[in-house]
Amino acid sequence: MSDATLNKVKEDPSDFEVQIADQVESFIVAVTEVAKGDEPDSAVPFLLLEVSQLLLAGGRLGAHEDILPADRYEPDLGPEPDVDDLRERFARILEPIDVYSEVFDPYEPRKAPVACRISDDLADILTDLRHGMAHYRAGRTAEAMWWWQFSYFSNWGSTASAALRALQSLVAHVRLDQPLPALDGLDTDQDLSEEVLAEEAGRVMAEEIGAPLGLPSV
Repeated sequence: MSDATLNKVKEDPSDFEVQIADQVESFIVAVTEVAKGDEPDSAVPFLLLEVSQLLLAGGRLGAHEDILPADRYEPDLGPEPDVDDLRERFARILEPIDVYSEVFDPYEPRKAPVACRISDDLADILTDLRHGMAHYRAGRTAEAMWWWQFSYFSNWGSTASAALRALQSLVAHVRLDQPLPALDGLDTDQDLSEEVLAEEAGRVMAEEIGAPLGLPSV
C-alpha cells in the first residue's frame, strides 16, 4: 500500500487511540471472564464475537500509517503477567475442540498445515495486548499504539485470524448440523502432511457423501 493510500485513512489521533485502547481493553476483560468457565456452553460463540471485534481494531491499525514510538528504546515494563493459568483454563473449556490445523502463510506455496491450539492462541494474543495496555495506562500512548500495530503485523493479527477461522468453523458445523467425528485424538504432535490430510479428507467424504449414494464404505 502506498503512503498516499495510507494517508487517506488517517483519523483524529486522540479519537483513534482511545477507540483502539477501548477495543483492546474490552477484549482483555471479556476473554478473561470467559476463561473463568462459568458458562462453558456459550464459550465458543462468545469467543467468535470477541475475536471478530478485536480484528476490527487490528484492521484499523493495519490500514493506519506507521506509528512511531516517542522514544528510541522501549521502556522496561518488568516481567510479563503470567498467562499459563488462563491457557490451561481454556484448554479445559475447549477440550476436545481446542486443536485445529492451520497454514501459517497462505502465500508460501504448498506449505503443509500444522496443528495449533485455540487456548495457546488466546494466551498469546492476551500477552501482546496486555503489553501495550501497560504502556497505555502509564500514559505512554504513542508507545502503546506502536506496540499494538507492530505486534498486529508480527504476531497477534495472524494468530487471531487463525483462531477466528477455527471458531467460525466450529460454530458453522453446529449450526449446519455437520458433526466433526474425527476430532478425538487430534493433537499438536500429529502428522498433518498433505498425504495424511488427503487420506482423511477422502475418508470423511466417503462417509458423508458416499453412504447416501449407496456406495461401499472404505
